[in-house]
Amino acid sequence: MQIAPRPSSSGLAAGNTSSTSKVDETKLAAPVGTPEPVANGTAAPAPRRGVSNWDQPLQSDISGAQQAVDFLEQSAAQLRMLKSELSARLASRAGRDGQVEARVRQFSDTWRNRQDASGGTLDSQLDYNTNQSLQRFKVRGMNLANLRNGARETLAIAVGGGAAGLRSVALEPGLSDDEIVQRFSQALVPANISVGLGEHGDLEFAVPESAWASVRDTMAIQGGGIRFPTGQLHRVRTEPEAPAIAPETWSTSDAEAIRQTLSQVIQALNHVEAALAKVNLALSDASARATSAMPQVSAAGMDQAAQNFVVAANEPSYASLLSLTSALTGINRERVMALLGLR
Repeated sequence: MQIAPRPSSSGLAAGNTSSTSKVDETKLAAPVGTPEPVANGTAAPAPRRGVSNWDQPLQSDISGAQQAVDFLEQSAAQLRMLKSELSARLASRAGRDGQVEARVRQFSDTWRNRQDASGGTLDSQLDYNTNQSLQRFKVRGMNLANLRNGARETLAIAVGGGAAGLRSVALEPGLSDDEIVQRFSQALVPANISVGLGEHGDLEFAVPESAWASVRDTMAIQGGGIRFPTGQLHRVRTEPEAPAIAPETWSTSDAEAIRQTLSQVIQALNHVEAALAKVNLALSDASARATSAMPQVSAAGMDQAAQNFVVAANEPSYASLLSLTSALTGINRERVMALLGLR
């Protein structure tokens, strides 16, 4: 599978696929690219048909899913090879010197490139998101046990530095858990940070992975001396969610280390294969929607259109040039790869 470049921004909504009207086959029978006349005798621009009529979110869904599938298939193949090498090493069927170590480095490099290789659709848990992958994290002291107790206090939260990134959250006795989460969520929406309730009563924050470094290095809080210190803003310690796979911890130094690494590799392979199954379902769904959005034309109409194009393109005239340029309008590598992915 080849990787189709994914646009820098995208959206997925089950009901936002634009409808495409049925193509008039009598128009397809005319030479490709021939302008349609209008009442005043001038030629109207040739309508754009076919793949150029796909809505951008649908193209983005297919492109992003293709990239995610390609990354996951590559990762699964490398993990299977590593699993085989480790098993052979434990069975004293040692391969070439350094072969196992090379396999570990190979997968480590692949995993490190996850965000770019998947087009930003797979997070560190291999959860698939057509919009953008997220980094979840916690903040020390941001738990319900601490936040629901104490007198009224207004917290000032800075994200990104500067006054423009300053948000405030008012806390008071008697707030429910949902109300506390909602107040933090409303305050941090402008900073593109979502807030939910994690395990053990901790607030769980999520930010696009592309913005994680900025949030991690700049998030600060100022309180009123009740739950958080007063005075100046104090940098908080953010605790990112541990990734599902951590190849940097894999060791092959001795038999016990290899045995532990083999166990981790098997778990990683299971995780990758489960994620691959989910993304393949998403790709199948997007492909089905793309098929239903394509113009419905008969085989005879398409054959006639193709014959007309061949005739027009072989004539050394302005009509020939017009046919070629009209046929190529809106065609780019991304759209061609999206079509090939439907086969």
